[in-house]
Amino acid sequence: MPQGEAMDLNHMLSEKGIDVEVRGSNDYSDMKDSKIVVVVAGSGRKPGMTRMDLLKINTSIIKDVVENIKKYANDSIIIPVTNPLDPMVYVANKVSGFQRNRIFGMGGMLDLSRFIEFIHQATGHSRSSIRALVIGEHGENMLPLTRFSSVSGIPLHSLLSQDKLDSIILDTRQVAAKVIEQKGATIHAPGNAISTIIESVVRDQKKVIPVSTALDGEYGFSNIIMGVPAVIGKNGVEKIIELELNDAEKAELQKSADSVKNAISSVNL
Repeated sequence: MPQGEAMDLNHMLSEKGIDVEVRGSNDYSDMKDSKIVVVVAGSGRKPGMTRMDLLKINTSIIKDVVENIKKYANDSIIIPVTNPLDPMVYVANKVSGFQRNRIFGMGGMLDLSRFIEFIHQATGHSRSSIRALVIGEHGENMLPLTRFSSVSGIPLHSLLSQDKLDSIILDTRQVAAKVIEQKGATIHAPGNAISTIIESVVRDQKKVIPVSTALDGEYGFSNIIMGVPAVIGKNGVEKIIELELNDAEKAELQKSADSVKNAISSVNL
């Protein structure tokens, strides 16, 4: 399978005149000295299945993968994609023993892309003019922050009614399940989110991107993995951005944190 994917990608690169060699392998040793390792291994989410349903299945898979990352790419940055994302980042963190800046999950960037799409659909304005943010769990309790969202600098609350904003929030939380129901998996949007994150690391762009990372006092939480905006550069998570949340947003974030904590408490390492 990976060898076939590599051939297909190399054929595309040849037509584009891009001199990059893609290799497919079933041997962990082939990732020796990699600088970035994206972890997508795990059971896929089936229709009707929540991310939490995947917890027990994928914990053992991630443990095995991360143990091999330690063996062959001990200086790498690890970007887990496997669901349920926040607990899987927790597993990778604990098994690897890496500093927290070197392990962070993709979820928040993906959630943000979906949030922006629903804002675009509701307003009719260009996607490129939309600035928005999603924090919290990568799952049903994520927190799309409408108060921190705008279109060409115009606050979202000035463009849409509260009922419409509430509808957008609900759609953002539920749309992944709808995509899976209709096509079996989410592929293109996650791939693009991963690409954006990797580019910020490789080129040291220091973009502010919402990622799932370990918190140590930020937002009042510790010993938990959750999506927050962070500066992403050559060292991984270089800074966590703390927003001034209002009481309602803090309550929603607490609900999100409780969901993640509940999942993490079920992890058997």
